[in-house]
Formats: sequence, structure tokens, C-alpha cells
Amino acid sequence: MAYVLLRYLHLLAALVFAGALIIENMAIKPVINREDAHNLARVDGICGMAALVIIACGLALWLWVGKPADFYNTNPVFHLKLGLLAILITSAVYPALFFSRHRQTEQEQISVPKAVQLLLRFEIILLLIIPLLAWAMARGIGIPG
Repeated sequence: MAYVLLRYLHLLAALVFAGALIIENMAIKPVINREDAHNLARVDGICGMAALVIIACGLALWLWVGKPADFYNTNPVFHLKLGLLAILITSAVYPALFFSRHRQTEQEQISVPKAVQLLLRFEIILLLIIPLLAWAMARGIGIPG
């Protein structure tokens, strides 16, 4: 039962993360107003919480319930997936700091650094690749035979 619950939470958190990231990408502009900054900070917070749930459930699935850890440990596709997830999380730090810094701003107009926009786009690209790797892993691709 724990396995099913963790798989469900892992998937649900991934969907919330994807939705929040899509909203951020749709809402970001070179210049945003105070209300947009506040809303983007809230959406980014949801994205961050979903990422924590993804990581917690993923670790539990890897090390506690489900398939034996060796299934994952010896699979290069899994290592690629983890590497891309680490890159995704690292690339989310700068936009998160930007949104957090401007959460309660008094400025009417805020210039958004080009790097924030590019990193959000890059995160979407990684988010398109990671589920494909999860699908391949679940089909046994990458298991040494």
C-alpha cells in the first residue's frame, strides 16, 4: 500500500510542478508589475514544495519500497534522470531567489533579468526529457543484461 501511495504522490507532485512551471513560463515578461511579482513568487513557492515532495517520494521509492535499489543503482538511464533532475533544481535557484526578493516589492515595474526567463525555458525543456527517461526506465531500458 505504501508503494501505491508513494507512486501516486510522486506523480501528483510532478504534475503540480509541471503546472506551476508552465504558469511561470506563461506569466513571465521582460517587465512585470508588483501584482505579477507577488503571484509569480506564490507559484514558484508551489513549484518548490512540489519539488520537495517529488524528491522525498522518489527517494522513498528508490530506497524503501518498490523495486530493489539495485534495479535503479545499475541503470544508466536512472543516473541520467537523476542528473537532469539535479540540473533542473539547480537552474531553478536563481529564478526562485529573484521571485522571493520581489515578493513584497514596492516597485510598480520590475525588470526581469533575461537569465530568469532563459532558465525558466530551460527548466521546461528538462521537464520534457525527465518523464521520457522515467518511461524508458520503467520499460527496462538501460538495465544491464
